[in-house]
Amino acid sequence: MQTHAAKRVEIIIEAPMEERLTRALAKAGVTGFTVLPVLGGSGRSGRWSREGQVSRAGGMVAVVCIVRPERVDTLLDAAFAVVERHVGVVSITDCQVLRAERF
Repeated sequence: MQTHAAKRVEIIIEAPMEERLTRALAKAGVTGFTVLPVLGGSGRSGRWSREGQVSRAGGMVAVVCIVRPERVDTLLDAAFAVVERHVGVVSITDCQVLRAERF
């Protein structure tokens, strides 16, 4: 089966910023993404957990996008405009996709 090179961008951000981030991605031409809940983790501020929180306000989400390599810079510019002022992490990895026309 033939595969095609792509980039997987994962953005972990505070849950209340999800809509602002996904709007910025859509404006930048990103047509697909997946939003996942983040249950907990550890970072510069120490360990944290979503457990026991009444609302989404204290939680984090992961927004995952897969794009063609030539579109990754546009996606990162849009994401960083939102993430730079908030708690968040952006990672980029190389990946392979089966149906390149969908990206």
